[in-house]
Amino acid sequence: MSGGTIPKQKQKKEPNNFIGEWFGHRVYPVVAQTAESLYDQEHQRCPFLTIVKGEDTSCTKREASKGVCSISSTSNGVRQDWLVCPHRALDTSMLESAAHRLFGFAEGADVEVLAATVLDHKETAEAVRERVAAGLPTIVYFQEKLGGEIGISAGHRSPELSFDATMIELVADEQGKLCLGRYGIFEIQTMDFHGGYSKAVANLNAALHMHQEGFGDAVSEKPWWLAEKVEGPNIANVFKRTFYQMMFKFQLGADDSSAGCIFAIPRSVWDSWQRHLGRPELIDYEDGTWRLMKPDHEPVENPPAWIYVFDTELSETETPNSLKLWRIIGTDAATLSYYALEVSPDAALKDGTATDKLQLSMKSRLGEFLPELKPPRPPRKKAMKKVVAKPPKTETLL
Repeated sequence: MSGGTIPKQKQKKEPNNFIGEWFGHRVYPVVAQTAESLYDQEHQRCPFLTIVKGEDTSCTKREASKGVCSISSTSNGVRQDWLVCPHRALDTSMLESAAHRLFGFAEGADVEVLAATVLDHKETAEAVRERVAAGLPTIVYFQEKLGGEIGISAGHRSPELSFDATMIELVADEQGKLCLGRYGIFEIQTMDFHGGYSKAVANLNAALHMHQEGFGDAVSEKPWWLAEKVEGPNIANVFKRTFYQMMFKFQLGADDSSAGCIFAIPRSVWDSWQRHLGRPELIDYEDGTWRLMKPDHEPVENPPAWIYVFDTELSETETPNSLKLWRIIGTDAATLSYYALEVSPDAALKDGTATDKLQLSMKSRLGEFLPELKPPRPPRKKAMKKVVAKPPKTETLL
């Protein structure tokens, strides 16, 4: 069409939420394409449980969420990974770091950290006995799929509570017999999401079946497969559900019988907590760790509780992606309670807009039944008329 213009195609807005890792391997925003990633996805194998158990182990999740390790979401304003499976955080380096910190082993010490289930093998169990007899640090841990969770039973004035992972120090007594030392609590915070991701999981399964060797390329070309019906994280609900357990377990970790408690959370979760904690300032302890303390308290060297904040190292070639500790924060239950129950509510009350909005909401709701309470509608802003400058008149030459 002469002199015409081709109308621009309206670009679709990128979805906020995608499946980020599937059967341990990256599928968004980059796609891992290795023989190992394809094998795990085709055989529905969990690489993290496989490593710690020393044998091929299938993903334990139900069909609608089978294989989903993390969701990539922009709920904090930037794209981040949110863990939805606790087995994703069974990272060898993080477990070893937790054991060293909780039990006070020197850096570089020969510390053995192993899942309780591997003691099923007689050779492994005998090797553990020999290590303990020789005075070498040995830590065994229990987890839901690794020997089962351990916890405390309900009492007349206390609730029943289980630990995500319980680390137990094995030591020798004066006669050289095997016995228990201290225990440490290692919690892993995952995130709940609104709705489910069964449609996106079905898309991935279909793509794997139809494209086989070209699976990675197919997913790269059609990333919206990973976003279908995937909603955002339920941040407020998870904090409310987690907060009490975290306080309780931090207090248990402060007991003399315990080596302490570590709460491991993705950086996305830590960022989402900031409003709930009044956005506190961390103190750099200058040894690679940080402290979260009350303003009138001095930071201590060995606090009873630690928060491990980690990030995923995004890579399409190193797979599964490794986890990197971003902050190691020493704190205690009283400090977290202070920030969550004093600082954050105080900030909400001092913020005039928050209380004004609360009043407005109450009036609007009651106004449905008592019209005299209904607040007046704000005046509409008048639309600005677009003034188009007229071209100057020109004389016609005859």
